[in-house]
Amino acid sequence: MALFKYMPFPKIHKDTQKKKRYFIIDFDSTFVKDETLEVLAGFALKDNPKKAALLKKISSITDRGMAGKISFAESLKRRLLLFSANKNHLKQTTEYLRGRVSASIEKNRSFFEKHANDVYIISNGFRECIVPIAKEYGIPTHHVLANRIKFNSAGVVVGVEKHVLSEGSGKAKAVKNLKLQGEVIIVGDGITDYEIRSSGAADAFFALTENVARSSVIKKADFVIRGFDEVLYHYKLPRGVFYPHGRLKVLLLEKIHPLAEERLRAGGYTIETASRALSEEELLEKIGDVAILGIRSGTRVTERVLDRAKRLIAIGAFCIGTNQIDLTAASKQGVAVFNAPYSNGRSVAELVAGLIIMLSRGVFDKSTTLHKGGWNKSAHGSHEIRGRTLGIVGYGNIGSQLSVIAESLGMGVRFFDIKERPAIGNAQHTNSLDELLAESDFITLHVDGRPDNKNFFGAEQFAKMRQGAHFINLSRGHVVDINALKNALKSGHAGGAAVDVFPSEPKGGAKDFSSPLQNVPNVILTPHIGGSTEEAQESIAQYLSGKLMSFIDTGDTALSVNLPNLQLPPFSGAHRFIHIHRNVPGVLANINAVMSRHQANILGQYLGTTVDVGYVITDANTNYEELVIKELNAIPGTLRVRTLY
Repeated sequence: MALFKYMPFPKIHKDTQKKKRYFIIDFDSTFVKDETLEVLAGFALKDNPKKAALLKKISSITDRGMAGKISFAESLKRRLLLFSANKNHLKQTTEYLRGRVSASIEKNRSFFEKHANDVYIISNGFRECIVPIAKEYGIPTHHVLANRIKFNSAGVVVGVEKHVLSEGSGKAKAVKNLKLQGEVIIVGDGITDYEIRSSGAADAFFALTENVARSSVIKKADFVIRGFDEVLYHYKLPRGVFYPHGRLKVLLLEKIHPLAEERLRAGGYTIETASRALSEEELLEKIGDVAILGIRSGTRVTERVLDRAKRLIAIGAFCIGTNQIDLTAASKQGVAVFNAPYSNGRSVAELVAGLIIMLSRGVFDKSTTLHKGGWNKSAHGSHEIRGRTLGIVGYGNIGSQLSVIAESLGMGVRFFDIKERPAIGNAQHTNSLDELLAESDFITLHVDGRPDNKNFFGAEQFAKMRQGAHFINLSRGHVVDINALKNALKSGHAGGAAVDVFPSEPKGGAKDFSSPLQNVPNVILTPHIGGSTEEAQESIAQYLSGKLMSFIDTGDTALSVNLPNLQLPPFSGAHRFIHIHRNVPGVLANINAVMSRHQANILGQYLGTTVDVGYVITDANTNYEELVIKELNAIPGTLRVRTLY
């Protein structure tokens, strides 16, 4: 849950825009991700058996100082009494911090290099660590306001030299001493940064929460931001992204693996999560300010929801299927949809392999009998799977992986697919589904969930299976006629079945599941867990969070399930426009006419289309009139326009 809500920044008055503007940025937990003294302590305490406890105590003192509960001088004194650091530790600290520059600062390196003379770094920390890092961003040495370390004769850190920054309210005094003529903006994370503003030495205080969010500071800030992009956005200055990530809300539902939240949060996005699927009504209440929606298979994204989602840019289906999303409606709104078609294939294939063995040995029924106090040790009806034939219907990512596993277990493999698929190993392609059914001892479905596949496998197909063959479905519930399967099992024509997906599935932890297959002998029912392994969910989270962030930042639609697929080269020194439109004649010509009319020189252009949607990416020089955006939106057939840089 967020500590705060992002509010729209007020408009900048024209007289303010004409002023000289200075940016004074805190170092610890702002310019870099860490507190310098805590990093220094970590190196100094490397071999100390009490390291963890001491670092925890040091961090606690740091937090008290940042919250204004104790003075900087007292905070420094208390922390230095807990460890002994020397010049070598200081050198290690500096090298470590070089690689720990905050993501939003690094993303806007060009701003610092271009405006270095307008930027100051301020810190109660140590110049010895800060100056080398500031130099790499073009910031002059005399623009680093920080303490100098005091060493004893043995080269051990004992404190800091007497300086205005070592005194109470030192930061405010140091800024006042600069006597800057113009608008002064403070960016930091601590109460000492706020004091610069409250003393009258600055015009605005932005509390940066990218690395740490301190509630006592947030309450006092003029603006609360997730990244430095938001400061530049506020003052209409060039920045790494056109629209700050911190002002884009992400809603993640259904216990999506925490790695996705971790990566998106590190990217500066504002995150809200829910552990369960939401009903349509619940989603309607939530979706209004959401920019990125992450779901699994339990949440339905209907046309009604999409109509309400005015800020929605992308949907991530953290699973394989997307039939829970109205893709046509998403396309009409210019919303990109991504899924993870390859990330859980191994998990599903392994479960199928296990189910084949359990069905062949009657393990489920024997286990149930044992739980009830019975003892059935008979070998009757139990068989090895070596030498048996597996028929795979759908030879895509999962089917082909299963093929390899099955062969390694000594099975013969036949497969059928409506697309041409190369056989792997000794697997053999059958010319028809009927041929596969007649030759297989086990049949497993791995087809997609498109509406056309409803009851794809019914009474006719079960009748064509070998007598006693086993049936497995881990694809989609509606592709199988469940009653036809039950009849085949009851008659003995099917020897057993394993089903992981159902035409109707309960939401979340509901306990109202029912199926005609319940209590039928040699039938294994599992609650849609084919891809539910920690490895698969982590892989999905890693892949899909990356796809969503790439789309937001570059417009890359590679592997989108509803928009034309464009994989774009990197670019710099340009503005990138995304134009999503109905696939009708003349749109590209109209886009280029707008660009030409406003002297926006096109540096690169990419076009992709589906039957219904066109997707144009235009890279143009940065010298163009703001009216360009308005006119691009006015082109007939336009669904959505975005500016990325």
